Amino acid sequence: MGYAGYWRIIRPVNSFVAGFAVLLGYLMATGTLIPQAFILIPVVLLITAAGNVINDYCDRKIDAINRPERPIPAGIITASAALHYSLLLFALGIVFSAFSNILCFFIAVVNSVLLVAYALRLKAMPLIGNVAVAYLTASIFLFGGALAGMEGLVQNIVIALITFCAMLARELLKDAEDVEGDREGGAMTLPLVIGVRKTIILAFCVILPGIAMSYLPMLRFYGIPYLVAISIANIVILSAALRALRCGDAVCIRSSKATTYLKAGMFLALLVFLVFAILF
Repeated sequence: MGYAGYWRIIRPVNSFVAGFAVLLGYLMATGTLIPQAFILIPVVLLITAAGNVINDYCDRKIDAINRPERPIPAGIITASAALHYSLLLFALGIVFSAFSNILCFFIAVVNSVLLVAYALRLKAMPLIGNVAVAYLTASIFLFGGALAGMEGLVQNIVIALITFCAMLARELLKDAEDVEGDREGGAMTLPLVIGVRKTIILAFCVILPGIAMSYLPMLRFYGIPYLVAISIANIVILSAALRALRCGDAVCIRSSKATTYLKAGMFLALLVFLVFAILF
């Protein structure tokens, strides 16, 4: 076991993207960036990383079937080390949040508790666990806006709802991908309750209002340039959803790479929001 395990288990790309996405949340809420906003980066980065670690700790038996390459089942880091590492990351994230404001501190604490609850119990609850993950991702933008107070938080509700829909769809598809391992590990996910095919259809239905809501910022970003840019991202997202919609089992979903394309579309949409938030 070496330092590489501590790096890999936090899923650094996701953690760093989340950390910097919070600046977009503040930028969209206020139209400006101030030095104080940068304190939000380590808060989100550390708490996201902690959530990834505690999730891998709790999922180590299932990952041995579904994701044997992950650090714990691969033997790169021990389960005990991962648990203590996650607690340290949570503590550091909450400490940093104390240097923001009371609203941000409150969200940081609530989200930390929710991440632990998700890893321990909510993940195994059909749909509820998926909703929790979708909220946690969407709350990055609420957290960024919250640094400007309640008014800033409210300003970011639309982008939070868009993110919520996209993430909920992706989480449903990921559960459909992992149905064999979840069944073996005893997790009661939605595909095990209603079937893979119905879960895929539900994911498709969830993604559609997210795409529709992504056009609402046109009213703020003045039309055609934003329309073109966000439509490109939406084409990627919709194509991912359609790839999954053609499937009826877990093997097909994995081979379609629908979740990978959906993630790419989400990152592209995030880039569009960032560019237009800076320009306008």
